[in-house]
Amino acid sequence: MTDFDLGAAFIPALHKPAALLPIAQHREALLYQIETSPVTIVVGQTGSGKSTQIPQFLEQAGWCADGKIIGVTQPRRVAATTVAIRVAEEFGCEVGKEVGYSIRFEDATSAATRIKFLTDGLLIREALVDPLLSRYSVIMVDEAHERSISSDILLGLLKKIRRRRPELRIIISSATLQAEEFRDFFSESKEDPSPNGKENIASIISLEGRTYPIDILYLESPAEDYHEKAVSTVFDIHANEPPGDILVFLTGREEIDQAIQAVSERSAQLPPGSQSILPLPMYAGLSTEQQMYVFEEAPENYRKVIFSTNISEASVTIDGIVYVVDCGFVKLRAYNPQTGIDSLTATPVSKASAAQRAGRAGRTKPGKCFRLYTEEAYQTLPDANAPEIQRSNLAPFILQLKALGIDNVLRFDFLTPPPAELMIRALELLYSLGALDDYSKLTQPLGLRMAELAVEPMMGKTLLSAPSFGCLSEILTIAAMTSLGGSIWIQHDGEKKKTDSAKRKFSTEEGDHLTLLNVYQAFVTKGRKESRFCHGNLLNFKAMTRAVSIRAQLKRYLERFGLAVDESLSASMTNNNKAEQIRRCLTAGYFAHAARMQADGTFRNVSGTTVLHAHPSSIMFNRKADWVIFHEVMETGSKTFIRDITKIEKNWLLEYAPGFYKTS
Repeated sequence: MTDFDLGAAFIPALHKPAALLPIAQHREALLYQIETSPVTIVVGQTGSGKSTQIPQFLEQAGWCADGKIIGVTQPRRVAATTVAIRVAEEFGCEVGKEVGYSIRFEDATSAATRIKFLTDGLLIREALVDPLLSRYSVIMVDEAHERSISSDILLGLLKKIRRRRPELRIIISSATLQAEEFRDFFSESKEDPSPNGKENIASIISLEGRTYPIDILYLESPAEDYHEKAVSTVFDIHANEPPGDILVFLTGREEIDQAIQAVSERSAQLPPGSQSILPLPMYAGLSTEQQMYVFEEAPENYRKVIFSTNISEASVTIDGIVYVVDCGFVKLRAYNPQTGIDSLTATPVSKASAAQRAGRAGRTKPGKCFRLYTEEAYQTLPDANAPEIQRSNLAPFILQLKALGIDNVLRFDFLTPPPAELMIRALELLYSLGALDDYSKLTQPLGLRMAELAVEPMMGKTLLSAPSFGCLSEILTIAAMTSLGGSIWIQHDGEKKKTDSAKRKFSTEEGDHLTLLNVYQAFVTKGRKESRFCHGNLLNFKAMTRAVSIRAQLKRYLERFGLAVDESLSASMTNNNKAEQIRRCLTAGYFAHAARMQADGTFRNVSGTTVLHAHPSSIMFNRKADWVIFHEVMETGSKTFIRDITKIEKNWLLEYAPGFYKTS
């Protein structure tokens, strides 16, 4: 963490004297409440200091005695890292010492850590090793109102753990009116069904955040293209409004990159000598360093414009924002159990989200929120979006619950029960992957190992099948490369041809997975992990070094299972038989993601119900193949795209998934 080259301006902005935060005046009441009540629900505006101050109050009050730690969970990795960095600053230590964080594939904690920020999913994984989470004296579930699937499951687990560990203190922090729901959830006493049998173990405490008045402005008529409208609104604000930074909410990474490009081009035409615009991105795929730029003060004579996904809605507080531009949409995951397609679809935001977004403008002085929709449209928005658990692929979570010893997942205490169809689909998939037996119990060792690996079930199955195909080293690399969550290629605008020809150097006719393998092997052998090699081949050096570290971690998991990884890379891809083994192995894990090419060059899934298009970033875009498997599907606009595609043979599907496919 010490190699952060953060401007000196970064530190003072963080050292807002804690005494000025709204939460300071509630300190005694809070500590008393936590001392006396097993579950405390803290309701407060985003920015009241809940995430940064409560853990420090607890530490000072002695909740870390006897080597215990305070755990604070966040629904997103970005929030876990940025909040930890901020608290470490206030605490006066390096990140990883007394204050640390832990996210998937990245652990910045040590024996000295007393306050630990982590994602909900990671705390669930810790429960696999320590079912009662006995190292923690207090667990705070932050931003619980976002109702991410992991935080919902975590709350169900904590409710169970509390019965065995009454001394554990649970704090749930929520920014909206869902506090009652959380209180009722924890107050149910199962033993006594009578209405008076409800033991009130949860109490609610409200912290008034300080917000300044916010003017909310709507469009008179609907915008044809919110993306274009967002960019022009930024320039209107820049031309007509007093100084202050702008936060623009868009739905995803591609939109954000395009907007930044558009702003950069148009700000070059601003009159010379006038204030300039500094556009910055904020989304989950950025490295920790890149995320930190948005917190730095803008250089002299610049106005900062941050283009963000809904990550800045609640999890992350950026100082200096006076204007918010809200596009009115958010990308939500929606899993269709019939097709098995997990689509990310832009859906109108809820009223609760719209209010959260507007609230970001009034933190330091009166602000304005420009909503890129009409007031009538606002009235038709839903109050809140459906919890993630009702629209997600549940397979990874059911696998974890089973590994935690919760065999009867249908009886698990969910805050909101998931639809039966999603449960059935997840159980079917896990059964066909061989993770569950006929009695729906975890298989040993396959199911248990799949639950322990930090990758989703299909990739887990692929990794654990690799030794029998003699390609464990290669599949490890492919698993690391597909876990990056972003592209390894750098594409400058207007230079798609350049990137394509850089890709071609590594591409194989078999498809994307083997191409990724080639890139990795060239990087660690020819490139000797050099940034120059990446620069010359338009590769993202940071992403590649991250792939090396993820691969090393996955390798450690496998070695813990007693699977030795043979690292003789010399056989590499020259060996055709090896390439076939890798493709067979991928089929053994991804058989549920199979598709067949049609005469018009599109693909159809096996049941023939869905038309799929190869993503333009794929090697298989505009190439011929009969049958393929793919890593992920995404719906954007009217098309459904598949990415990370590899050619396979039809008979392999029957060979490796006889329970899933039959020939009719």
